[in-house]
Amino acid sequence: MKKISAILASFLVAFSLTGCNQLRIEVEKTPKVKVGVLKGPTGMGMSELIDENLDEDEGYDFLIGNSVDDIVPEIVSKKLDIATVPSNVASILYNKTKGNVQVLAINTLGVLYLVQNGGEAINSLKDLNGKTIFTSGKGATPEYVIEYLLQGAKKLNNGNDLNVNVDFKSEHKEALAALLKTEGGLAILPQPFVTVAQTKDKNIKTVMDLTKAWNEIAEKNKEKSTLITGVCIVRKDFAEKNPEAVKKFMKEYKESIEFTNKNVDEAAKIIGELDIVPTPIAKKAIPQCNITFIDGKNMQESLSGYLKVLHGFNPKSVGGKLPGNDFYYLP
Repeated sequence: MKKISAILASFLVAFSLTGCNQLRIEVEKTPKVKVGVLKGPTGMGMSELIDENLDEDEGYDFLIGNSVDDIVPEIVSKKLDIATVPSNVASILYNKTKGNVQVLAINTLGVLYLVQNGGEAINSLKDLNGKTIFTSGKGATPEYVIEYLLQGAKKLNNGNDLNVNVDFKSEHKEALAALLKTEGGLAILPQPFVTVAQTKDKNIKTVMDLTKAWNEIAEKNKEKSTLITGVCIVRKDFAEKNPEAVKKFMKEYKESIEFTNKNVDEAAKIIGELDIVPTPIAKKAIPQCNITFIDGKNMQESLSGYLKVLHGFNPKSVGGKLPGNDFYYLP
């Protein structure tokens, strides 16, 4: 599985002849690209690329973080060159670093799902009228997603508000605990946490993909946006000095994501070995994690539309202001 390093491309050879058969060779290795990746869906697509480079002397150094707090300081201090982060965090970093962060690609679309503990079937947003939904993420992306969906549902409901009670919990586990205690209860949970929950209780069923619900509303509103969980970013100063290294990374990262989606069993095994997500969970969750690779103008159009929605709800969610066009890596 391991790739053969492009050794010749990384050698700077200087030689001098002091005799007929005397040769001196000086070798300088190409510095490794330092990449930070998060456990969970945004890291799952990177797994094959990480695995391919575990035993390589050149190429990449990887930091696998448990949370975004492990990644952000490393980008700000320039200890990392490239990283996977939540989409709104990329915008916050752009503002914090005064434009020294660019988005290479969208790597994960929405991973939020509406799940139910038995009860009456939920077939559309309008069926949520009079219901209580447990979730975490007060003041964060889940809250803004819910607001966007409920506003869209209002338009679909002849301008009438839906009577929905959103009960915010401190974390996913607390939301799940509340769901399990409520017959017919509803909760918004992310993958792969949904899969984890379903392995513990067979009564929990997925009733709505919130990414699809978002896209339907955006289409009806003629808005060019989609629900985006994660992106891959690069330090702008690094990209400007190392365009070929960035180009190489993007090619290999795209191939890694394609491998993950096409070879679920093998990818799940690698993901488990790297301690990103346990193998049995990864195997079931990959098809629902919306792992993707979208770059260029399509990335800019989708991400800018999504950040605009977040900014409309709370400017702080994107760092106070929307990023400029230089936020989008368009070589």
